Amino acid sequence: MSDSPQRIPALMRLRAILGGSAGNLVEWYDWYAYSATALYFAPVFFPKGNQTAQLLQTAAVFAVGFFARPVGAWIIGRYADRSGRKAALTLSVAMMCLGSLVIAVTPGAAQIGVAAPIILMLARIFQGLSLGGEYGASATYMSEMAGRTHRGFWSSFNYVTLIGGQLVALGVLIVLQHLLSGADMAVWGWRIPFVIGAALAIVAFWLRRKMQESQSFIGADAPGDQRGSTRLLLTKYPRETLAIFGLTAGGSMIFYVYTTYMQKFLSNTAGFSKDQATELSAATLVAFLVAQPLCGWLSDKIGRKAMLLIAFGGGAVVTWPVLTRVALGGSTVVAFFLILAAVLFESAYTSIAAVVKAELFPTAVRSLGVALPYALANALFGGTAEYVALWFKSAGVESGFYVYAALLSAISFVVVLTMKDTRQHSRITED
Repeated sequence: MSDSPQRIPALMRLRAILGGSAGNLVEWYDWYAYSATALYFAPVFFPKGNQTAQLLQTAAVFAVGFFARPVGAWIIGRYADRSGRKAALTLSVAMMCLGSLVIAVTPGAAQIGVAAPIILMLARIFQGLSLGGEYGASATYMSEMAGRTHRGFWSSFNYVTLIGGQLVALGVLIVLQHLLSGADMAVWGWRIPFVIGAALAIVAFWLRRKMQESQSFIGADAPGDQRGSTRLLLTKYPRETLAIFGLTAGGSMIFYVYTTYMQKFLSNTAGFSKDQATELSAATLVAFLVAQPLCGWLSDKIGRKAMLLIAFGGGAVVTWPVLTRVALGGSTVVAFFLILAAVLFESAYTSIAAVVKAELFPTAVRSLGVALPYALANALFGGTAEYVALWFKSAGVESGFYVYAALLSAISFVVVLTMKDTRQHSRITED
């Protein structure tokens, strides 16, 4: 890599951020359409058992998709470091499109029996492979294309679009809930979000084909055998790899508690209706989304490490009281502000998660270095969050999950204490 920093033209930077953001939003919309509609399609694919049992089975498939993400992270992460960020991002969105289309057209268990949940699981595995590579490639691309002065701000749009994808998925569900009867939603209405997702992915594929490659990748002078090298990553950068794993453990757990699982928690534990649960989730996600660029901007002023300490320290402290009070039900306004307080702490992590991880690695292994430890920790802790929560509930000790989530946040807090501030020690040299 050249030692002399090169400035990316402002127009190219803006087009790159917008192009990467649009594709990222579609990818995450497709991924979250599953969790947003799970309350409706769970009986279609898993007709036996009560609602908790059905949600437990859909959560298991959700977790299986997460365990495919490390494989996708390794495959597409290596591809991004060898062939370019643009090529990897185009491939990942094409794979996500196919997975959504399969879910949209698969008949239920009443029509094809056990084949229905098997096809559902295979489609989620394919989507997991896609998303495993998407995060590393998009986090790397957007961090490389952002300027040094405002890198935290621009890189925050990685999570703006991640949350935006989830918000659009919930928004589509809310519209359908108002347009269709509950019976129609349960029979066929839940398929519409997946059809929309497949169509949007085609648009994203076209947009990504027109993106500019990052100057970091173009200017990298690493030998070909070092680009995307797993051996190099693990032998030369083990500390950085473990740091990402530790950050993601608490960060992904808290994120999925208050985003994907919270909708079920509000309905299945707190006693809110499905419509109320969906609307509450959407409202908190809007606030969560708005907080991302603000926290990203703040990290450019006070540093990444300070923001991470706020995020994980806050998560460790507020998780138990927030979940305990929300579980009591009652006022939707009270529930909203409690969840809002929790996600504002989480924003101090999510807003800079992409840039912190990208700044830890040199260009040759940056995409793989961001993607692989993130995907492994996300599979172990984020992907299993719903399943573990529902397991605690089915065992009659739901509050045990609150402790589990808070402890993971505390562990991530300790990891941050061992790290340098990546704003001051970034390995992204291009401006």
